[in-house]
Amino acid sequence: MESSDPHREHPLITELEALDSAGPGRRTAFAVLRQVRKGQTRAGKPYLDLRLADRSRTVAAKVWSDAGRAMQTAEQLRPGAHVKVLFEIDSYKGALQLNVRGLRLAEEGELGYDPTALADEGASLVEGLMVDTLVFDIETVPGVDLRKVPPTVAQAVTKYADRQDWDEGKVMSLSPYFGKVVSLAFGDGEVDPDQQEVTVLVVPPDDVEVKALPSWVRLVSEAELLQAFWALAGAASVVVTYNGRAFDVPFLVGRSLIHDIPVRVDLQSNRYSLRPHLDIYQAMGGRYGRGPASLDVVCWALGMPSPKEVMDGSMVHTFFAKGDMATIAEYNAGDVRATTAVYQRVRDGLLRYRDDW
Repeated sequence: MESSDPHREHPLITELEALDSAGPGRRTAFAVLRQVRKGQTRAGKPYLDLRLADRSRTVAAKVWSDAGRAMQTAEQLRPGAHVKVLFEIDSYKGALQLNVRGLRLAEEGELGYDPTALADEGASLVEGLMVDTLVFDIETVPGVDLRKVPPTVAQAVTKYADRQDWDEGKVMSLSPYFGKVVSLAFGDGEVDPDQQEVTVLVVPPDDVEVKALPSWVRLVSEAELLQAFWALAGAASVVVTYNGRAFDVPFLVGRSLIHDIPVRVDLQSNRYSLRPHLDIYQAMGGRYGRGPASLDVVCWALGMPSPKEVMDGSMVHTFFAKGDMATIAEYNAGDVRATTAVYQRVRDGLLRYRDDW
């Protein structure tokens, strides 16, 4: 978000303490309204969950019932609206949260309002594809030639591979410092998996002809893929993964740092919270080490189809080297459909009993 102070340029959310005061402990800012979601306290009082964003970050906000005018305004606005916000700074379970006291549409030409400072670079890449419940999965491959890195760096990879009894390619594929994202599949988690439209962004190999792609697959650069992901995550009220806290999210964060792309949503902290990141693996108790609990195993146990019956992640590099991005995309999309099916079973059978869902 952008400060209403005309003499300073701030990504508002990242420099909250630098904003103008608007009364004791209150500040004002311009932002994009990404989400409005109704809730109710245990005492039966209504509140709204908001997500507010600028081009660099998305943060959570609450409108409590004692700010009735702001609540009424928020309920009338559509996602994507540019707004001016009066707020106080709060936190919830260690994460930043804004307490909204006032809200209205931003006005063209208004002092301190710069629409370009609120524009999300990745939004145009996924226009029309943003959803409230985002299910996603990534595929990765080695991204460097160990013969071209400093000897000490290459030795670190070799030693790690020896300790894990892995080959060096697997080590690089699992590390954002040595690997890269070549496929990102995503879809709406509230749609029946059999009817779900999954979109896949793929990053083609250099100097290899890419085979024909279906219409639901889009060619992008890795930087564009990352920008698109953070735009999608910033617009969603919940991001759903299977073991995403251990792999997918930290990998995307690492690659974003390398490409100098803003990490718009905190999907890593508050590991026991269900929002904004629901890791089904953790929600089902997978982290407690009670035997194998991969997506393939869980799908089998629940009587659901698994994409691992056709191929697995270790085969992605082979298809990538041949430029067969369609096969990778199909496999990646299968993971999203499987994750969606498991999510819906967990949502209906477990999460409905949780007060924090």
